[in-house]
Amino acid sequence: MSEETRFIPPHGNYRELLSYKKAEIVYDVTFEFCERFLAKSDRTIDQMVQAARSGKQNILEGSKASRTSSEVEIKLTNVARASLEELLDDYHDFLRARKLSLWGKESREAQFVRNLGADPCVTYAHYREFCETRPHEVVANIAICLIHQTNYLLDQQMRRLERDFIKDGGFRERMARARLQQRSQNSKRSHHFPKKRPTHLDL
Repeated sequence: MSEETRFIPPHGNYRELLSYKKAEIVYDVTFEFCERFLAKSDRTIDQMVQAARSGKQNILEGSKASRTSSEVEIKLTNVARASLEELLDDYHDFLRARKLSLWGKESREAQFVRNLGADPCVTYAHYREFCETRPHEVVANIAICLIHQTNYLLDQQMRRLERDFIKDGGFRERMARARLQQRSQNSKRSHHFPKKRPTHLDL
């Protein structure tokens, strides 16, 4: 079957998605944040780490599901977005409850983190020193900036997935088109062979 008639596209390469790369950094930052600044008995640790993990894992699973279900890919990508929104709220709660400052969007600190994150090759290693040495207020704000960047990428990803679904349909629609195309090709082939002329043996 040619590329044009394939109704099952290749598996999604989630590691190439910028949203996944960024979500992975959010998870690593959150894990370090909880290890450094939250008491072992604090139930918020499990809540925050699980929300960060859900953000990362649902992008991964949605990308894999793209092979056979656009609907599932869209659903899981939306779950990832919701999980990161929940994590964002946890960081806001942390700052507010302790009367710590939330960086303004145009602040020098927020712009530094935003510019650092603009590099598609950036990894947690670029943030490690800040997350392991800076106070909780700084690390929480770094995490907030990273979550906003990830959510922005996921919003773009969702819009693209929705456009593609409207344009090309999902698995069932691709399968139906492939069947119709195959039937059309079979019909064209049958016309290339002339009908057998009767002989005296056929009479």
